[in-house]
Amino acid sequence: MKYIPEPFRIKMVEKIKMLTREEREQRIKAADYNLFGLHAQDVYIDLLTDSGTGAMSSDQWSGVMLGDEAYAGSKSYHNLIKAGKDIFGYDYIQPVHQGRAAEKVLFPLFLSKGKYAISNTFFDTTRAHVELAGARAIDCVSEEAKKPAVRAPFKGNMDIEKLEKTINELGAENVGLIVLTITNNSAGGQPVSMENIKATADICKKYNIVMEIDAARFAENAFFIKRDEAGYAHKPLPVIIREMFSYGDIFHMSSKKDAIVNIGGILGVKDGANPIIAGIKANCISYEGFYTYGGLSGRDMEALAIGLYEGIDEDFLRYRIGQCEYLAAQLDEAGIAYQSPVGGHGLFIDAAAMYPQIPHHEFPAQVLAIELYKEAGIRTCDIGSYMLGNDPDTGVQLKSDFEFTRFAIPRRVYTQAHFDIMAEALIAIKSRAHEQKRGLKILWEPPILRHFQAKLEWI
Repeated sequence: MKYIPEPFRIKMVEKIKMLTREEREQRIKAADYNLFGLHAQDVYIDLLTDSGTGAMSSDQWSGVMLGDEAYAGSKSYHNLIKAGKDIFGYDYIQPVHQGRAAEKVLFPLFLSKGKYAISNTFFDTTRAHVELAGARAIDCVSEEAKKPAVRAPFKGNMDIEKLEKTINELGAENVGLIVLTITNNSAGGQPVSMENIKATADICKKYNIVMEIDAARFAENAFFIKRDEAGYAHKPLPVIIREMFSYGDIFHMSSKKDAIVNIGGILGVKDGANPIIAGIKANCISYEGFYTYGGLSGRDMEALAIGLYEGIDEDFLRYRIGQCEYLAAQLDEAGIAYQSPVGGHGLFIDAAAMYPQIPHHEFPAQVLAIELYKEAGIRTCDIGSYMLGNDPDTGVQLKSDFEFTRFAIPRRVYTQAHFDIMAEALIAIKSRAHEQKRGLKILWEPPILRHFQAKLEWI
């Protein structure tokens, strides 16, 4: 795989430093073997998340200087609303400070005790906000996604048959939302086809259930549709995006991903007469601030309005996904398993294949994340049973469908040499993986979203 050249020039650099292995072993132990506990300056390549970690452009930084900081109805707010309506085709656009803020504002309007939300796969914070609203989250991902070694397009799809069966078992009146996550983060950044988006919408209409799109990586999803789905190769990305969102009723997104900003989020409602807008405004005022700034400064909204367009540039998306494919090609040569084919925002290494001797309740994906930091100063995270946590009703450790260690690639940040270091580190760890006899145990954990704060130690 040839490396895709960057469609930009570098104008500013930030120094990073590689600690010695001994220093890295000391740092991760001091952090209780939780990668979130590390100091950022002790990390050489930071792949913990692609959320808010991208490099903004010269146009975005210029926009920062033009931000209108009026409390209500600022020029920057109206610029953001104009961009949101233009790209998504929805009548109402609500800024919030990030994706989980959107979930906090939106989900209590649909979910409560005794209700259910169904998704192709809920990500950690989305699942948590379903549970915080008193409801329960159910995943209905395609069966292909559960087989990382199987190469299939659109592995992020909703399992339509399972979705309808689940609705009938629960009772449609008990399903508050169907959430379609594009791309499907927890399943490996895998895209959802237009055919599947439409089929999900048809089920929602049949049972009169609101279809809500988790759109954090909508641009990457649209690129995969254009590249891989029949009938879309010659359609411009903005046309594909409009069609994707035409099937939903509401969407929310963390704009820290595909809009390439360091902070920001959006809620959208297709029908401007939908009474839910009043509830969104009320919750936004209570939790985020007045609805024309939603917890964001004017300069943040200005950068976001620009970033929404930059994130849907085809040259940029071709380069971004090409970076992931470059790394994947090296892993293929080394026989290292990952969720294949590569997703939009990174690689999800199959830690269960790397450490078949370590059971899910000893967290093989967290073991690999720790080994990557010790090996090369690379910070990643567990997308597996450790992140999934315990059953909210019984407290029993849940078993994830996947045991992934996620390489979430920040946008416009790392070069080919950094990707070569990632591959070399994984190859070195694979050569000795059989020597790792046991995994990790949790010494302390909070009741929800434990992976951000839990303390662990080796068994």
